[in-house]
Amino acid sequence: MRNPKSVELLNRAIAEEELALHQYMYFHFVLNDMGYDVLANIFKRIAIEEMRHVEAFAERVLFLGGDVELGKLPKPVEKIHDPKEMLEWAMKSEAEAIENYSKWAIEVVATDRDLGTEQLFKKVVLDEERHFEIFETEFLNLQKFGNQYLAQQAMERSRRIGGGGSQTSA
Repeated sequence: MRNPKSVELLNRAIAEEELALHQYMYFHFVLNDMGYDVLANIFKRIAIEEMRHVEAFAERVLFLGGDVELGKLPKPVEKIHDPKEMLEWAMKSEAEAIENYSKWAIEVVATDRDLGTEQLFKKVVLDEERHFEIFETEFLNLQKFGNQYLAQQAMERSRRIGGGGSQTSA
């Protein structure tokens, strides 16, 4: 196997991305059940992006001749039901990913001289920064508008389901 340190760090990144993917889908399910479609869809969309990160990291591990380690979540999915706490969890998770991947990009170059893995970590950092910004914007909206922000999402869903929207019924 080439670049053992790179493979180790890539597998750690896979575990972190899998945790984010599972946690964000859990948040999506809970928020969707509450009728908060905007937040639910944001978590779902970002969970799908995290899945793409898992795929990219796994492909790199295989390219380097390593074995992909799946299902080794660093901690269990947290059963959070408060939208504000969900956003706080997400921002913290994204900030940690940015910090770790930035550090790991430097580490793989210093240890294994692996420019490909360095570039992959740097690319994913940019995605994580965008995710952080999205979650931060929603968190600030929730702080600024309070429960009215969530109520508006639920009312919009009710309008859509009840036929009050622009959709025509058959």
